[in-house]
Amino acid sequence: MLNIAKTQNEGVLTFDLEGRLDTTTSPQLEEAINGSIAGVKELIFDLEKLEYISSAGLRVLLAAQKTMNKQGNMTVLHVSEEVMEIFEVTGFSDILTIQ
Repeated sequence: MLNIAKTQNEGVLTFDLEGRLDTTTSPQLEEAINGSIAGVKELIFDLEKLEYISSAGLRVLLAAQKTMNKQGNMTVLHVSEEVMEIFEVTGFSDILTIQ
């Protein structure tokens, strides 16, 4: 299960993710991103409450990063040790801006 809290304010779009971002839930996030990313200059993912991310979830983040490379910046915040380990093993720690 994945809970997505979205806030948008003057070109800054923030997604707070809670739960698991996997094959079942990644289409839900992808739809939320695609429905609101137009015109966004700063995209932020707060992963403080994200417990797990699968390859399907990584694909969604990569697609968002590719879009933001053309129109602004993307930042990933508050990554747990478990999720950070997945980012490091997959090389995503080199692709994403993680704070």
